Amino acid sequence: MPAPRFCPHCGSADLVQRVPAGDTHQRLMCGGCNYIHYLNPKIIAGCIIEQDGKYLLCQRAIPPRPGTWTLPAGFMESGETTEQAALREVWEESGVRAEILSPYSIFSVPAISEVYIVFRALALEITGQFGPETLDYKFFAPEDIPWDSIYYPAIRQILERYIEERRTGSYGIYVGNDDTGKVHFIR
Repeated sequence: MPAPRFCPHCGSADLVQRVPAGDTHQRLMCGGCNYIHYLNPKIIAGCIIEQDGKYLLCQRAIPPRPGTWTLPAGFMESGETTEQAALREVWEESGVRAEILSPYSIFSVPAISEVYIVFRALALEITGQFGPETLDYKFFAPEDIPWDSIYYPAIRQILERYIEERRTGSYGIYVGNDDTGKVHFIR
């Protein structure tokens, strides 16, 4: 997210990076009124949706990487819970109404200041309609998933792990990040 050019509190253009009193990080601060402008990560919420042993994937219509397949997910809006954001994104991208069963994975991408929260969910209604960010959507059997066309490596890793756990009937919650490539299992 680009830094503002003017203070949102007083309108001054005197914005500088410095460590506020009692803080540990440099922050963008207004030299006129000392307002602190925090630049926080974006939250992306989505779902692994299954129906009859098949998994919902959406084919991206927009950059980055249009044409690749991914789980239905997107940016959380102000005023939403993570669950509401995930279900809204599923609806917007696939026309599927779903029910969340549980959280499944949280992973961070510090280089671009994003945090992904993925839930386990079941499809309740499939309308056949989808939004402009999607070229197509489909429920894939595990053997038919276009693995080489998955949008992001962490999405592939999460989906592969989920499918294996679905076979055993035992699910965990996973936390990790793309810096180390390590994912920690929490049960």
